[in-house]
Amino acid sequence: GPCTECSCSSGRETGKDTSNTKKKENGDRSFIPKIFFGTRTHKQISQITRELKRTAYSSVPMTILSSRDYTCINPVVSSSGSNRNEMCVELLEGKHGKSCLYYHGVHKLSEHHALQSAHRMYQAWDIEDLVSLGKKLRACAYFAARELMVGADIVFCPYNYLLDPQIRESMEINLKGQVVILDEAHNIEDCARESVSYGVTESQLRAAREELDFMVNNNIRQKDHEPLRAVCYSL
Repeated sequence: GPCTECSCSSGRETGKDTSNTKKKENGDRSFIPKIFFGTRTHKQISQITRELKRTAYSSVPMTILSSRDYTCINPVVSSSGSNRNEMCVELLEGKHGKSCLYYHGVHKLSEHHALQSAHRMYQAWDIEDLVSLGKKLRACAYFAARELMVGADIVFCPYNYLLDPQIRESMEINLKGQVVILDEAHNIEDCARESVSYGVTESQLRAAREELDFMVNNNIRQKDHEPLRAVCYSL
């Protein structure tokens, strides 16, 4: 329906479609864009959701995309000092005969928010609220936040979730036709630079050089590996 919560509702021209909807190309169903709100840090997301809670739009369906470092509640993974992403994937694939019981409880968090929305009790929340509820319901906050993105009108996330194509793909973020807001956009250049940069240690270079030596000496795709070996030696 028309906006009635702010001054933009006044002075509307009749006879025109002034809603923020677009017609889908393959039918008459309306497409309502999501708002993707990108910030530099997770702390800034907390500040914004706190302000959202104070407005008339607190009941708007939302979600916060975050890394496993902030949302994983599996005690084995979260207490580990190693790569949490890899440990999580191993549990999901059941590589060592174990699985994550919190992952199997994801629907509990999604249903909780759906129930709140149905009873008009839905309010803006912070990632800490979701993690706390996840521990209470024994449900994975990381995957629940991703599931909530389907029905969310506004999605909060760090810059790189929107700028890095690999993260967009892994998080199933499609920005086509959506609204994108970037807070403190003067930081975008640094974030974009970091997204396409990486660091290599000397030991990694040496290991790569040894592997490429083996490939070339054993005539394994020699034409492909010789130029790569030359780059490693030059570095």
